[in-house]
Amino acid sequence: MTTTLSGTARPRRLATLRHSVVLAQRSLAKTTRNPGPVMNGLVTPALFMILFLYLFGRPVAGSTAGYLQYLFPGILVMGAGLAGMISTGSAINLDLKNGVTDRFRSLPISRTAPLLGSVMADILRYLIAVAILFAIGALLGFRIQGSVLAALGAAGLAILFGFCLSWLTVFIGVLVKSADAVLAFSFVAFLPLQLGSSLAAPTDTLPGWLHAWADINPVTHVMNACRALLNGTPDAGSINLTLLWSAILFVIFCPLSVRAYGRPE
Repeated sequence: MTTTLSGTARPRRLATLRHSVVLAQRSLAKTTRNPGPVMNGLVTPALFMILFLYLFGRPVAGSTAGYLQYLFPGILVMGAGLAGMISTGSAINLDLKNGVTDRFRSLPISRTAPLLGSVMADILRYLIAVAILFAIGALLGFRIQGSVLAALGAAGLAILFGFCLSWLTVFIGVLVKSADAVLAFSFVAFLPLQLGSSLAAPTDTLPGWLHAWADINPVTHVMNACRALLNGTPDAGSINLTLLWSAILFVIFCPLSVRAYGRPE
């Protein structure tokens, strides 16, 4: 009996993965027809990097070159998270409202596949966002101080956290009534998560109340981990906290999203 159950479970998992890949291709095809939200997620971090660099570079670090070495890892995390955070939940919400989800529910596929497919498509968006930001950073003067492997590790951590964070907006996209509400939530969540962190300055320079929030903000830990890797000073504590927060986000919001998505309206 045990052998039979395990034998049937594996094909089901493979089928779920195969269906998710097909639906990821659908998500990417939709993006080519409506690239606005994704482009916004790509352009916004680049604009923040340029504005912060020339507004705060000399006051904070004494030079734009020194400040860019501090700023860029935070922008990298912003780009990996924001590129999918804005688009995923709203796309799923539109499918729910347009009746596409009813069609998916009538098909012999796992109820996880449409959600996983959308989030898998985000991984490509994250990779594009990270590549573009590295290119812009290099043009502005950013230089990787650590090894190539450490730089890939920093990019991987940013993408992993973005992947897990996107499940939060997936959950919101399943629950709320309109795509506009998903976008509004993403923007509201963006401010305290991305800006209330070590993005623009070390947390010990922030006011007391903001310092307290930034120290427990998971985005701060991701930025610190990426900053340490890119600057050649790997910090095991920040890396472990990044992995822990990523696991917490995924373990909580992935099952909640699947459960809410499978519930008939």
